Amino acid sequence: MSALESLVKSGTKLWLDSIDPDLVLSNKEKGATGATSNPIIVSDIIKTGRYDDEIRRLKGEGRDAHDVAWTLTNQLVSQAEEVFMPVFEATQGNDGYVSFEVDPLLEDLELAPPHDERVQKYVSLAKQWAKGHPNRLIKVPATPAGIGSLEDMVAAGVNVNVTLIFSEDQYKDARDAVWRGAQKRDSLVNFKSVFSIFVSRLDVYTDKKVTELSADAQGMAGILNAKRVWKMNQEFWADKKTPLQQEMIFASTGTKKPEDPKWKYVAAFAGSDIETNPPATNDAVEASGKTFVREIDKFPSDAVVQEIDSKVDWKDLEKTLMDEGLSKFAEPQKALLKLIESI
Repeated sequence: MSALESLVKSGTKLWLDSIDPDLVLSNKEKGATGATSNPIIVSDIIKTGRYDDEIRRLKGEGRDAHDVAWTLTNQLVSQAEEVFMPVFEATQGNDGYVSFEVDPLLEDLELAPPHDERVQKYVSLAKQWAKGHPNRLIKVPATPAGIGSLEDMVAAGVNVNVTLIFSEDQYKDARDAVWRGAQKRDSLVNFKSVFSIFVSRLDVYTDKKVTELSADAQGMAGILNAKRVWKMNQEFWADKKTPLQQEMIFASTGTKKPEDPKWKYVAAFAGSDIETNPPATNDAVEASGKTFVREIDKFPSDAVVQEIDSKVDWKDLEKTLMDEGLSKFAEPQKALLKLIESI
């Protein structure tokens, strides 16, 4: 049994953090059952040169960079959806999804419209891009406008991936909005939601801002936080009787420190819900030769938990990471547009 096979056998759904057509096929062979996308991924695919002719053709039809970007993104996500549709059908809609991120420029610090207008735009774009795509999840950030759009979005039948979650409060606000929307549907049969909790960025924060943490505690805040939110999610949905699982995605699972094993976070969350790993992380996991077993419900020691809670200001952590996340959120989309303009 390969390392990735053991990860899947432990109970983890393995999704690929890419919609590159070649990587989608090769990682499906390794056990991937879904995928996620974002503007950085689309830019990386364009940089290979494979779509230059397609981009020039679209531009030749008079389309601007914005239209070309979304046409190509939709095409790439749709191709990945076709690859994972057998999984979607075999699991009756519980797996086999591909995430489609709605326009990050809605969170641009300089150009974004007012809050209420942003909320309405999120809802209208979600409906537009979800229509006719049963195994597509619409990816929305856990920002005030993103969370504000979730109830109407889900009520309209859109299935969602709420991303950019760093804290318990963000998760609860997003989850409650999603559930309110779900209860307005005629049926919960096709209702699916996932919540992407970011991991490694928390450890980058403590490494910089909480240097007094001991060697045992440093690098564990992201794991502790994500496991706590995972447990909250398990407990919340336990009595809701939804036919499909409402799950956590463990995101930002690539390690940032050279000395950390590449599978540090992969191992920590093995056994339940979804891990969305970059291709390089999956390659490193596969090459490790390790056998992964369920560790999701194994928390750090009481001493480490107490130390982290006593020294980490969780509110400041959330604010800092959200500020950083928002400042960077729209930039990849701007870079994608510039890249298309240059071809």
